[in-house]
Amino acid sequence: MTPLNPRETGRFVSGVAKHVSILSDGIKRVAEEIVNITREKKVTLNSSAGPDNLLPKPTEETAVDFLFVSDVLNFCFWPDKDKPKWRVKWNGKSFTGYYALCAALRKAQEENIPITDPKYYSVISEEDLGRILRPEPNASQVPLLKERVAALRQAGTALIEKYGGTFNQCVKKANKSAEKLLSLIVKDFTSFCDEAEYQGKKVALYKRAQILVGDIWMLYGGKDVGEFHDIELLTAFADYRVPQVLVYFGAMKYTDSLMDTLSKDIQLTNGSPEEVEIRACTIRACELISEELKEMAKQDPTSPVLNDAEVDHFLWNYRRDYAEELEKIPFHKSRCIYY
Repeated sequence: MTPLNPRETGRFVSGVAKHVSILSDGIKRVAEEIVNITREKKVTLNSSAGPDNLLPKPTEETAVDFLFVSDVLNFCFWPDKDKPKWRVKWNGKSFTGYYALCAALRKAQEENIPITDPKYYSVISEEDLGRILRPEPNASQVPLLKERVAALRQAGTALIEKYGGTFNQCVKKANKSAEKLLSLIVKDFTSFCDEAEYQGKKVALYKRAQILVGDIWMLYGGKDVGEFHDIELLTAFADYRVPQVLVYFGAMKYTDSLMDTLSKDIQLTNGSPEEVEIRACTIRACELISEELKEMAKQDPTSPVLNDAEVDHFLWNYRRDYAEELEKIPFHKSRCIYY
């Protein structure tokens, strides 16, 4: 059964969802917030580099392979209840989540560990990866270490066997098509195959696969290696933080029973109806926000127009900028490798 692609998934699931709804007033509210903030502080494509140059510069020889490794490992950083977060210190600063991962990989490079070479990580041991991802004192260990080792080994082996040992070759094979690159990633690197069954249909969310394409596009500003003629086909990257922001703005709403489950910090099973609905409605909500921005720009040409991936990027950064305020909104948790 061929799965619905992420955009089709968002539209289908949001139309029949029982636990999650999308609210038009909230969609407009998010769009207005994007306009207000971007007028004060421009949202740039290469802002995915994060703070303190955690990601490589486009001119670095191993930049694409660094992005690939970071996105192979980019999943599930939240701690168990009442446990401290996984934190990594680099250059005197402490980082959490995805930025902690980038910091750990940067430290590995400084220690001359060939972390971007698939000949190394295709046979990496759990002990060695644990050392690379070691936390700072009094922080938790990174979750799902065995699963990260398995993902790295499979990805490294596939790169060696199919792409001459570099993800650059995979990008070139896509011939400037984001859709083609997404297809290659999902087919050849199994940890990216983020699919589920929902109401008799096979649906695809492809959070990490899409974010890998998006990261390359953003790092290179949509040029050179990052040039894709169909980048608008990417949807939002359905994780657990962007839905939190959408609920905060009233763009998405959970049923009382689902909100009660999340408030009690009860984990959702990966692939469960509730989890699929949260993630699929996130994709659809970001698509609607992008459409609303286009309508606003027709009335005011100075208004910013963002595609779905850029809307997602804005919301993800908004959550980090207003983390304390957002904590009053519970976010869903599912201990899995897909986000």
